[in-house]
Amino acid sequence: MKRHFYALLLAGTLLAACAAETVAPTPAPSPTPLASNADWTPVTQTFDGIDMVLVPAGCFTMGHQDGRRDERPEHEICLSSFWIDQTEITNGQFGSHGNFEGDALPRENLTWFEARDFCAARGERLPTEAEWEYAARGVDNLIYPWGNENDESRLIFDKNFENQTWHVGTHPEGASWVGALDMSGSVNEWTSSIYRPYPYDPNDGREDGDDTTSQRVYRSGWNSYIDYGTSAPIRFRTTPDSRDWFIGFRCVRDA
Repeated sequence: MKRHFYALLLAGTLLAACAAETVAPTPAPSPTPLASNADWTPVTQTFDGIDMVLVPAGCFTMGHQDGRRDERPEHEICLSSFWIDQTEITNGQFGSHGNFEGDALPRENLTWFEARDFCAARGERLPTEAEWEYAARGVDNLIYPWGNENDESRLIFDKNFENQTWHVGTHPEGASWVGALDMSGSVNEWTSSIYRPYPYDPNDGREDGDDTTSQRVYRSGWNSYIDYGTSAPIRFRTTPDSRDWFIGFRCVRDA
């Protein structure tokens, strides 16, 4: 009888142990969203010979309530992580020059289609308007990549550009919170987005890549003569077949 009792006791103990081994582990907590730009340490990686910086997932306020009419209303946008080129694509990287010669100068004087196709050949794409602005401003919702006041020593723009483009990354002190350079000043940059009123909605047709006629948004640039003209929230637009010496681009890839 005792043998039978001990056998049952042992069997019960083994069953309990097995049950304990099959209990699912407690899921790891989700990463805490960034509270400020300072919580992020820039990460750089080279893809096909071009340096890109990582933009972490997060939310920011897109637009500028005190800016131009098409920058309103301010609205919150949340994005997944992605990589963005650290600088504008250069003549050397593109393989030909635009209006100005020099391998380290930004490639300009090209259409939206040419910029789109270059990114696609790398397995990448043009940034959406929201991605571009988030990489420039961050969760602190800065007006400029470095803060909320313009600083002429941190960018190349129409007061100091001497009628020519400058080497990309000339002002590293003007870097954004993720380490992206020339997000304010230098040449303007094509985005993937069709120009439409805010709030930004990626599902309302403004990211239609098959639309070949609607005006596309370009960002940043020289134009200080407009209020906040070199600020991160400012928007410009033109037809995708336009070709201007002051419009360049950079690419993004999903993380």
